[in-house]
Amino acid sequence: MRTAPLTAQARTDALAALKRSAEREDELDVLVIGGGVTGAGVALDAVTRGLSTAVVEAQDWASGTSSRSSKLVHGGLRYLQMLDFHLVREALTERDLLINKLAPHLVKPVSFLYPLENRVWERAYVGAGVALYDTLASVSGSKRAMPIHRHLTRKGMERLFPDLRHDAAIGAVRYWDASVDDARLVETLVRTAVSYGAHAASRTQLVGLHTTTGGAVTGAELVDLETGEHFDVRARHVINATGVWTETTEALAGSEGGLRVLASKGIHIVVPRSRISGDVGLILQTEKSVLFIIPWSRYWVIGTTDTPWEQELTHPVATSADIDYVIDHANTVLSRPISRDDVIGTWAGLRPLLQPGTKEGTSSAKVSREHTVASPTPGLTVIAGGKLTTYRVMAKDAVDFAIGSRATTLPSITQDVPLVGAEGLRVLQRQSRAIGSRWGWDRPRMDHLLHRYGSLLGELVDLCEADEELAEPLEHAPAYIGAEVVYAASHEGALHLDDILMHRTRLNYEQADKGVGALEQIADLVAPVLGWDAATRASEIQAYRDRAAAEDAAALEADDVSAERARLAATDLAPMKDLGSTTDAGTKPGSPGGRGSSQPAGT
Repeated sequence: MRTAPLTAQARTDALAALKRSAEREDELDVLVIGGGVTGAGVALDAVTRGLSTAVVEAQDWASGTSSRSSKLVHGGLRYLQMLDFHLVREALTERDLLINKLAPHLVKPVSFLYPLENRVWERAYVGAGVALYDTLASVSGSKRAMPIHRHLTRKGMERLFPDLRHDAAIGAVRYWDASVDDARLVETLVRTAVSYGAHAASRTQLVGLHTTTGGAVTGAELVDLETGEHFDVRARHVINATGVWTETTEALAGSEGGLRVLASKGIHIVVPRSRISGDVGLILQTEKSVLFIIPWSRYWVIGTTDTPWEQELTHPVATSADIDYVIDHANTVLSRPISRDDVIGTWAGLRPLLQPGTKEGTSSAKVSREHTVASPTPGLTVIAGGKLTTYRVMAKDAVDFAIGSRATTLPSITQDVPLVGAEGLRVLQRQSRAIGSRWGWDRPRMDHLLHRYGSLLGELVDLCEADEELAEPLEHAPAYIGAEVVYAASHEGALHLDDILMHRTRLNYEQADKGVGALEQIADLVAPVLGWDAATRASEIQAYRDRAAAEDAAALEADDVSAERARLAATDLAPMKDLGSTTDAGTKPGSPGGRGSSQPAGT
């Protein structure tokens, strides 16, 4: 297939296509609002059915919940306790499909220990549950992607995780799930959809829905947040995939119907890999949630929490109390306790929690324990809930619901559509030694590059061939090479430094300085690609510095109100619009606009 780059020009072309849709003959089949994992999945599902499709996002791709998850692709052991076997099987089927076929470069197996405190009944109980988990993964009919679970003695457990406290468990069950860079998965979904003909525009906010006198939605009013230009779009079906913004977006239709969604905050902390001695992850039950200690690249990700969030929706933050909670619960099983001094990064995300029932006047809805699809008014479909692992099923359900009877003749085919970077992956893996030798990249760096780009690594090599200095590591962020930064702007749709440090790389939370030390070099690399002059370059650097300082200040506050006040001291370069006026709203509570996704932060 032709892999289309996400460039600034491609965004301009997409906006032009959206504007043309206002002419009746160019009306879109599907307009997707929301560029998280669900919205990106909906766009790919729709366009591969042969429907003319566009997807817009108010900020950067995956900038909401879909870049702030636990970064796991899993079946959900906890659902076995609820006897929801269908849901677990569905998620495990999707997990294995991603690993085996759709995104083997992005989704990787990771094993966890489930520590046991009782030698007899707990081992039997947990062992039976994990055995059922493995069995449900095997009945999908596809190739098994994970090893079978194993029971470990205390000695075997301590061999795999030396820093597990000796008296914390008498043994463990080791089982397998998978991890993923969530933001890169979303960007890859968007890029795949664009490669098949979808129009995609980030920093493009929904500010109104057009309706007939009977209330049917016929299109939308959008605003290009980079220029401030407002324009109209016509579409036969508008699909709302805005996560925690769901109700605000629904309200633009002037209907009282729709789904009810509340925001719940989940936070994670990042600790250097060298600080905890272990080769596998841990899963622990707490009084409020499940706590994961996840091995990830050069560090550990530890989380999560589950607390109500009543502040603005754009910039949730971790408080000092949140961070201490995660540290304290991790320390219950660690022989060498960690402290605040060990934490090099944090993030907070908002789960869109579906509330029981739908609003009065809403048409019939398709409901599972995880997600719901409904129509508050003709022409508008709403999808909410769910988790990253099952994004493809959610997307299929949303498009099926939107197009109605046409779904019979235009069924979803995304189970057979690999994402960009997957096709040809094995070839690049076999060539990796020669590529690494040519550019002086060792095995860990080649693994890093293949995991991020898959078979698209050849496009980075082309950049290095044109400028060999791009093959060198960044001076103050040596985990990344210069070509990755340039590629983020030239092929992956990054428009601002914030996009690169938050979503194309993970510098915001995997370095103690949030990547500030590398800002100057990164800005020098992307300025020519994005056409920045000296003033724009300076404002981009200052904006990210302000963001980093505000996030650090927020993490010292004890409560959500104080932490959010500290975070909002930094302003956005492309703030969303306040629907109550035509002026910039910055980050006011309740501002909607295609922000977020349907991926719960802690799943």
